Amino acid sequence: MPRPDKHVFVCTQNRPQGHPRGSCASSGCAEVMNEFMNEIQNRNLFEKIALTNTGCMGPCMMGPSVLVYPEGVMYGRVKPTDVKTIIDQHLLGGEPVANLIAPAEVW
Repeated sequence: MPRPDKHVFVCTQNRPQGHPRGSCASSGCAEVMNEFMNEIQNRNLFEKIALTNTGCMGPCMMGPSVLVYPEGVMYGRVKPTDVKTIIDQHLLGGEPVANLIAPAEVW
């Protein structure tokens, strides 16, 4: 398999209800992960974009969190409807989606 151009990490951390840090699972990360999987599959982007689910990446209050490498861009509060924009604008177009980037004090 060739090396992908981009690697997307989606936090799928699940903590018990009422945990003080919360979790991306309670914010809808499964739907975000599924949307990335569906878009990558539907567009046949397997060789360009790698997708990995992860545990906690830190900014739980900003979940669901999505991290894109090699740039190291962290997105927060990602919704399934944001996935196409992230793919088109950032992963394929090279321009991060400014309104979704986590604040500097978080990442």
